[in-house]
Amino acid sequence: MGQLLKCVGVGMSLTLESLIDMAHRHAAAESEGDLEATLATLDPIPEYHFYPIAKRFVGMAATRRYYDHFFANALPRIRGYRLDAEWVGDAGIAQEYTVTVGHSDGTQSTHRVLGILTPGEVGLSGERIYADDVMLKILLGPVWNELEAI
Repeated sequence: MGQLLKCVGVGMSLTLESLIDMAHRHAAAESEGDLEATLATLDPIPEYHFYPIAKRFVGMAATRRYYDHFFANALPRIRGYRLDAEWVGDAGIAQEYTVTVGHSDGTQSTHRVLGILTPGEVGLSGERIYADDVMLKILLGPVWNELEAI
């Protein structure tokens, strides 16, 4: 390893190992429900994009609201998940998951989620998340209504 990663238009230079480590720390903090550790992996003004709905939120205040909801409401509903694949490139780290979610009626549903953690100035610049509407609404909760078109 030791390869230097330069991201076009971002002005960031870091080793590929550092980017991978940051992405893994971010994913671990999310799975542990650690808000401050999760936020510590991000740039000061993160952007989260959601597809296929082509909407986003920008900024640390929106990111904090997203993770407050995620840790209090979405994470407790996750009955299991599996990392199916991971790809590393100069545009970021893509992680593909299979996630099983519990519902209030006692049923469960399984969803495919693709998250692309994108490199930024001092940490991750945010994430692009691809999932079906059901999963996105679970993840976003009230932040769904704050999203803006991309």
